[in-house]
Amino acid sequence: MLNRTLSLFLLACLFVQCGSLPHYEKNFDLPNGNWTIKNELKFKIPITDASQRYNIAYNLRNTLKYPYSNLYVTYYLEDSKGKLISTELQNISLFDAKRGKPFGSGLGDTFTHQLPIPSFQKYKFPKADTYTFRIVQYMRQDPLPGILTMGIRVETE
Repeated sequence: MLNRTLSLFLLACLFVQCGSLPHYEKNFDLPNGNWTIKNELKFKIPITDASQRYNIAYNLRNTLKYPYSNLYVTYYLEDSKGKLISTELQNISLFDAKRGKPFGSGLGDTFTHQLPIPSFQKYKFPKADTYTFRIVQYMRQDPLPGILTMGIRVETE
């Protein structure tokens, strides 16, 4: 019975990993669940195959202490020489604005989101390089409470 249980567990682990490993993923835990405007998050994304298409998503964890239904962030994508390739202010919905129900998957008062970035779906990088992806929060409150973790996930298409 123990061998069968162990075999099923290993098989399940294999299925979970197949096709779900990201090309790149990094998350930052924000001190005391507060994200300050000065706390710019930087990610170094190595791209070795510029012919490949990529999907990029935000990884975010928030608590019910987050006081708003949305989150404004600006991203900046730069090449290894610091040349700005793309930037955009984005409005990310974390709660249903009418009902107040949180989006994402939750456990207790903490909710996890993986939010595709529309500009980076089926995206082709200009060349093989190491790109810097920066994220800054652009809310009126500083520090911004209730944001535990912010990161990105890059997957090949």
